[in-house]
Amino acid sequence: MTGDTIEAAAPDVAWEDLPARLRARGLRWTPQRRTLMEVLSATRGHVTGSELVERCRALDPTTIPSTVYRTLDVLEELGVVRHAHGVDGREEFHVNATVDHGHLHCTRCHSAWEIGPDEARTLVAGLERSRRFTVDLSHLSIAGLCAGCHAAEQLHG
Repeated sequence: MTGDTIEAAAPDVAWEDLPARLRARGLRWTPQRRTLMEVLSATRGHVTGSELVERCRALDPTTIPSTVYRTLDVLEELGVVRHAHGVDGREEFHVNATVDHGHLHCTRCHSAWEIGPDEARTLVAGLERSRRFTVDLSHLSIAGLCAGCHAAEQLHG
């Protein structure tokens, strides 16, 4: 990767436009930000900020965490990443999310699943109707037991 060019892996982000968009927000296009864009463009699914810092440091050991987090904040404003919090409070980022989704977390086996708008519709509609509360599905995390862990609990009392 050289100059302002970012070799894109995530299809819906105009990675080549990001240097100008960051500059328009008053941020310089630094080697560290270039490295973060390279890492993000190759990322699929969920990733924590600390994982992003580690991946950036593998490419550029001078990466400073505050630069990564400040840039992530701006990238969220630009719609490039979304953040959510897991049931443990850990902040996770989703790169190039095409559909808002929440998460189900099993408190026993620690498995996690995405819950999309169709699956969440009844829950969301109920909250909107009973509480007049508009749900931001991207921040919805529900803790409980998965089917396997629930069955094991029933079996073993």
